[in-house]
Formats: sequence, structure tokens, C-alpha cells
Amino acid sequence: MYMPFETMPDTARVWIYQANRKFTEEEKSLIGSRLTAFCNQWNTHGNRMPTSFDIKYDQFIILSVDESQLGASGCSIDSSVRTLRELDEVLHVNLLDQGKISFINQDEITISSLSQIKDYIQEGQLTSNTQVFNPTVQRKEDLKDKWLIPARESWLGRYFSN
Repeated sequence: MYMPFETMPDTARVWIYQANRKFTEEEKSLIGSRLTAFCNQWNTHGNRMPTSFDIKYDQFIILSVDESQLGASGCSIDSSVRTLRELDEVLHVNLLDQGKISFINQDEITISSLSQIKDYIQEGQLTSNTQVFNPTVQRKEDLKDKWLIPARESWLGRYFSN
């Protein structure tokens, strides 16, 4: 059953999907209606779970499940991925590619492939202090202080230690 994202407990599990571009207002409306409908029927083994979603920075979709009473099953997670895949196709974005690296560059979000990261570092557009998005966040509470972190504190830190 859908709940507003703000009302989800801090311990709720989250999955973050990043698009390769910003969503338009019309696309955000479509995402909202499709994900609200999905959340209202999302279940694990026939039992509905308190679920939600949020769109951050006009480019990230965050799905959330309160697993305090019932954990998300593999089948329920698969159904969420199917829904994101459908959005991928309708919106012509790339939500499911886990090989993207996102960081804030001059107040804009830059999405990069791993192969381009060294170029951004050499050009000075990505430094040890650059804020990068940590895709490994698993709880809603971690969005506050573990999702956007300095590059030196992420796995990219290895590129800055000499």
C-alpha cells in the first residue's frame, strides 16, 4: 500500500535508480502515477507492504519498503524491477544500468561511465571533495548523510590517494 515518502520510517529499505538525464514535468507526472499504482499493489507472497517512492533532483527514483513487519521477497523485488524497466522503455532513459557514476559538477549533476571517470579527474571536474552519489545506500535514514558524500570517502577515493 502506498504511503507518502515522508511518512516512511527511517529504517525503510530503499533502492535508488538514476536516470541518464533529468525528467521533464510530464515525465515526473507519469512516473508518479505509475509508481503510485505499483506501490498500491506491491506485495510479497500476497501480503501488501507499506511502500513509497520519491523523485530526487529530477533524475533519481527512490523506491522504499517498510520491512519492519514483512520483508520484500525476491519475487516482489523482481516486480519492482519490471516496473522500472517499463518506465525505462516509455521514457527512453537508462534507469537500470548500475555502471553509472553520478556527481555534482558546478551545481549540476553529471552522469558518467566508469571509463570516463579518469578524464573528469584529469580535467579537474571531479576532485576528492566533489560530492558523489553513493548507490549502495540501503535505508531511508542513510539518504541524509551517506547518499551524497565526498569522492574521497567513496570507492573513487583510490584515484586521489598518492
